[in-house]
Amino acid sequence: MGVRRDGREAAVQFLYLRDLNGDSSLEGFYKFRGLSPSARKFCGALTGGATEKQAEIDEIIRKNTQNYELSRISVVDRNVLRIAIYEMFHCPETPPVVAINEAIEIAKKYSTEESGRFVNGVLDQIRGTLNRPSRTAAVPEQ
Repeated sequence: MGVRRDGREAAVQFLYLRDLNGDSSLEGFYKFRGLSPSARKFCGALTGGATEKQAEIDEIIRKNTQNYELSRISVVDRNVLRIAIYEMFHCPETPPVVAINEAIEIAKKYSTEESGRFVNGVLDQIRGTLNRPSRTAAVPEQ
């Protein structure tokens, strides 16, 4: 498994743990989970960013999931969406389609086959609102 996939999966797992147990220690999670230093760095950036921007991200999820209360979305799917949306809006080095494809695979692995379709539908709808290329990294501003 690649470093970035491992970091994304760990980020989803940590956010899941945090949702169920309240505040959790990322360092304690790393000891339990075991990650390479590069995957830890990426996981830390994703979890920190998604946590910091959670209110904004949750509002994006609400706007793009008609007939769903945020609490009705499974904890796994909700956190997969949070990580992917954070990457789509705040990680210009990650093309949105990469964030979407990774989210679909993680949802299928840790949730259900239907979750992959649900996550894909929500994220594809959000992708249409982005003001950046879908298939390439955004050019950093100078």
